[in-house]
Amino acid sequence: MKHSSERILTTHVGSLPRPAVLLQTAGQRDGDEQAHQKELARAVSDVVRQQREHGIDVIDDGEFGKPDFAGYVNARLSGFSPGNFEVGGAPRRDIKHFPQYYEEINRVRRGGSLSRMYPPLVCTGPIRYVGHAALKRDIENLKMAAAGVDVADVFMPAISPENAQVGKRNEYYQSEEEFAVALADALNEEYRAIVAAGFLVQIDDPQLITYFNRNPDKSVAECRRWVEGRIEILNHALRDIPEDRIRFHTCYSFDAAPRVGDMELKDILDLILRIKAGAYSFEGANPRHEHEYRLWETMKLPDGKVLMPGVVAISTVVVEHPELVAQRIIRYAEMVGRERVIASTDCGFGTVAATPELHSSIAWAKLKALVEGARRASKALWGHE
Repeated sequence: MKHSSERILTTHVGSLPRPAVLLQTAGQRDGDEQAHQKELARAVSDVVRQQREHGIDVIDDGEFGKPDFAGYVNARLSGFSPGNFEVGGAPRRDIKHFPQYYEEINRVRRGGSLSRMYPPLVCTGPIRYVGHAALKRDIENLKMAAAGVDVADVFMPAISPENAQVGKRNEYYQSEEEFAVALADALNEEYRAIVAAGFLVQIDDPQLITYFNRNPDKSVAECRRWVEGRIEILNHALRDIPEDRIRFHTCYSFDAAPRVGDMELKDILDLILRIKAGAYSFEGANPRHEHEYRLWETMKLPDGKVLMPGVVAISTVVVEHPELVAQRIIRYAEMVGRERVIASTDCGFGTVAATPELHSSIAWAKLKALVEGARRASKALWGHE
């Protein structure tokens, strides 16, 4: 994994706004599947080019081959049958503070992107990874698109075992732990294949830190115990993969919504650092969490590890001034060392294909501000651009 040895490198979390040709789901597409696959390969090539033209150093495929960042895995796992139960949605601690808002947003979401991402599924047989063809397609598209492109590194996101478990109930394994381990074992195949292809693998795990908000009956201590168990499962899923080939990302979910019930980073950061990864990605620009950069005054980043703080927010359409982005980067650099900071975004820009989160013009403007902010921070930290 590259460090910022001569200047601050830039990256993002994964999902990028998809072109219109990819916004339809498989069941809605007109024409043959072969034509769609050609469009997909072309779109990946275009988004790789756009990232480089905007100055992004560590790139991916925008997750264009997936319908969303999490539910894509449902088609890559065997052992599940359709369930007959409702999958819950909005952060629950905040409902008591903003009941009218969350009542309305939940009404809009029913039958929307959330239910598509997490359809109710029941485990009725042994879990096996069966997504080899789709994964191979995504790997080959990204390899072809990145060939000859001057970038520092290439990554591919994959969902964590815990997030893969959302919307699923176990009726096959003898215990929930055995069920979770089976999911981890299956996903290990995807993680290893990504790394074997020469990419960094990024583990997306918003559930790790949003669990607190979604469970208002649980204390911080209870949530920490839950997180510890999830990290054990995740580390099991990451076995046999070099830590310096792994990026870990957690966040408070995309929602541009009023939230005051988020778990504070100080209550979970020590646990996150137990995850066997070479880089840690988290929200650092969200105004609810920007102040948490000061935790690194006392928290020691393990040797060899890298921080990928969000220095551009995804929860607002406001495009940050590059000078503000530079200030955010410099704060982290002063805490952990300039070589150990890669500037990133808080979250993905288009987490669900059929429901674009930010207009593409805003997303690319934010990435432009990210790159310019990193250039200014590099000048301040190294004395040159």
